Amino acid sequence: MSRQANRGTESKKMSSELFTLTYGALVTQLCKDYENDEDVNKQLDKMGYNIGVRLIEDFLARSNVGKCHDFRETADVIAKVAFKMYLGITPSITNWSPAGDEFSLILENNPLVDFVELPDNHSSLIYSNLLCGVLRGALEMVSTAYLLGHLKCGA
Repeated sequence: MSRQANRGTESKKMSSELFTLTYGALVTQLCKDYENDEDVNKQLDKMGYNIGVRLIEDFLARSNVGKCHDFRETADVIAKVAFKMYLGITPSITNWSPAGDEFSLILENNPLVDFVELPDNHSSLIYSNLLCGVLRGALEMVSTAYLLGHLKCGA
């Protein structure tokens, strides 16, 4: 029994590492294909958006999460359920605005940046911008126009 549980853990780790390496190769290729980091950032966001549009159906089916009643509940679901489900991490929710309509998700251990060293000439590259696009695409599909107006991504 423990052998099978061990295989599942090893399989998830291998899948995670494969995803990380594949993502790194993708970003490297985008940097070669586009002249500046701003264009690469746009492409990463666009790709993430397309993933998010499709991923939300899988998330809703697998998570059994109901409709969120407020912005704080939405933030909790994103951080504690979605990120855990797909990346195996739980970001911290911080920096709530006084109005409660903006917050930050802090990824202490971002799996996308394992094995990555960015050259100095890519200082404006937002390496994990794919995640911003995923959030934007998924939230748009569940009609959170209010949330989309406040989604900002940074380095």
